[in-house]
Amino acid sequence: MKTYILGIESSCDDTSAAVIENNKILANIMANQTVHKKYGGVVPELASRAHQQNIIPVVDSALKASGISKHQLNAISFTRGPGLLGSLLVGTSFAKSFALALDLPLIEVDHLQAHILAHFIQNKEGSKKIPDFPFLCLTISGGHTQIVLINDYLEMKIIGKTIDDAAGEAFDKAAKILGLPYPGGPEIDKLAKDGDPNRFAFPKPKIPDLNFSFSGLKTSFLYFIRDELKHNPDFIEQNKNDLSASIQKTIIDVLINKLILASKKTGITEVAIAGGVSANSLMRKKLTETGNNLNWNVYIPDIEYTTDNAAMIAIVGYYKYLKKDFTDQRITPYARSQG
Repeated sequence: MKTYILGIESSCDDTSAAVIENNKILANIMANQTVHKKYGGVVPELASRAHQQNIIPVVDSALKASGISKHQLNAISFTRGPGLLGSLLVGTSFAKSFALALDLPLIEVDHLQAHILAHFIQNKEGSKKIPDFPFLCLTISGGHTQIVLINDYLEMKIIGKTIDDAAGEAFDKAAKILGLPYPGGPEIDKLAKDGDPNRFAFPKPKIPDLNFSFSGLKTSFLYFIRDELKHNPDFIEQNKNDLSASIQKTIIDVLINKLILASKKTGITEVAIAGGVSANSLMRKKLTETGNNLNWNVYIPDIEYTTDNAAMIAIVGYYKYLKKDFTDQRITPYARSQG
């Protein structure tokens, strides 16, 4: 039996809509917002306005690209949170209205859960390797860094998280200090390819158990650059590649070491990554190497599913639909994680 789910994602600055047939994506359309680049970060009010402009064309494009009529849909899934409240309100309001007009079930989706379940989006051939339960997933983005134990599609437990800043935020802050354009994480990754990762050493946070902290590393990097600039005003420009490679290596080492600890503590060797930072080339390389050394089964998402996208919202919607896990018109979005 074929089940068609429309997914809507609007948690930050990208408006996205996707149509899924069971666990296979038929269309995944996204409208990016470039207006934020000149401000060096996402401006919530501008993001909300852009979502209002984009959401109807994006949903229309997704339906046309999928070849599925709105009357063939079985349910509407949408990002409830976490994210920017104004942006979430746009997606939530549209999803509620669309579901009401078509008399379809409404499915709320947690954004972080969706990043993890993106691993279950199957390719057209049905040959993609997917994790076995239970597995560990390191979810890494600009707003979140978590190690999650997944026992089933909808049964997850956070066993480690950041106590302050996220890994993605550390990347973006380091990039800003270096004068790189927004978004900074991909810029650091690009420059690091031509740099020496061992040129500069930065202190790694000593946080017990499976939790993370990146605020101290951000501060250390800032003070290091400030002190070097006093002696050499051209220090950043002369060492940009090495600085990028060194700070990237430090952040990735922290993440990998915590994953190793989590695997030892739980005995689980099925290991995945998800979220925006999972697109980082060194993260993907180091996880693969670690997996080979420790006999892990490693799962790395396709690049298109690392950023915020509606395909991951639709796949959660599909598994919730199978369990008839629906919500109603009284639902409201949340800005902060409920976990």
